[in-house]
Amino acid sequence: MNTNLITVRPATTNDAPIIATALTMALGKELMRMYCGENYQSILEELVRMDDTQYSYRNSLVADINRVQAGAIVGYDGARLHELRKPTLRLIQERTGHAFPSIEDETNPDEYYLDSLGVLPEYRRLGIGNKLLTTLRDKAFAEGYERAGLLVDAMNPQAEHLYLSLGFERVEARNLFGHQMWHLQAKNPNKLNKKLF
Repeated sequence: MNTNLITVRPATTNDAPIIATALTMALGKELMRMYCGENYQSILEELVRMDDTQYSYRNSLVADINRVQAGAIVGYDGARLHELRKPTLRLIQERTGHAFPSIEDETNPDEYYLDSLGVLPEYRRLGIGNKLLTTLRDKAFAEGYERAGLLVDAMNPQAEHLYLSLGFERVEARNLFGHQMWHLQAKNPNKLNKKLF
């Protein structure tokens, strides 16, 4: 497969299925079923199509290979977590009746948060995840963010190794949905002000 044809672009509402699939790959089917029920894919797609949720298409990039969707990444300003979480949780509650008493904060106000990344199985090991992650990280840096952050499961050292190789460093341990996570951050090396998109 010619990997020179990998392109990363801003998402549109038409990309809702691939973004929802990427979210499920990042967070896990069991967690999605627990919080969104058996119809989690359609609920996630609805969240992606909205303008003001954590998982909005506005916060997403999509990778195409040979003009076929292969993966997606979602990220946003960590200072907006609670603002973006409210409509997200409200829609899930409306669709499922499931209320969320409290969820740990997954990001800090001082970082651009790389929330979820997923690549379809048939397109893995081609550098697509790496390209999505570095493109969104660099986009955040180009917009003036000093840090980009993400969480990685402490039981997934292979993923952590990838992030460390891309300049991320451990800053603290966190718990999210009952899982031990490492909070990693990369620092903006040159504080660019030029926008990529």
